[in-house]
Amino acid sequence: MLRLAVALILSGTPASADAWGDKKCELYRAAFEDARVMLGSDGISDSFTDGNARFIASGCTEQIRLCPQSVKELELADMLTVMTMSEGMASTFVPFGCP
Repeated sequence: MLRLAVALILSGTPASADAWGDKKCELYRAAFEDARVMLGSDGISDSFTDGNARFIASGCTEQIRLCPQSVKELELADMLTVMTMSEGMASTFVPFGCP
């Protein structure tokens, strides 16, 4: 009986982890769209936008490190970090980082 309980618990873990990963990516995608509407596109480079699109297209699993190059890109990165953290994600989820 104990083996069955352990097997059931362990078999359910990957599915729930996958579901949370999918949910986090969907929340990030929505946050990115909302933040872009709020901030507009002036001062945000195509490469910064494309990097975010690539991160989302990968299911938010690709190890991308986008380094904001303008005040507006930094504002967008900060806004996305706060928005995702308010949804229960770690600040390390977002694809931002500078060398």
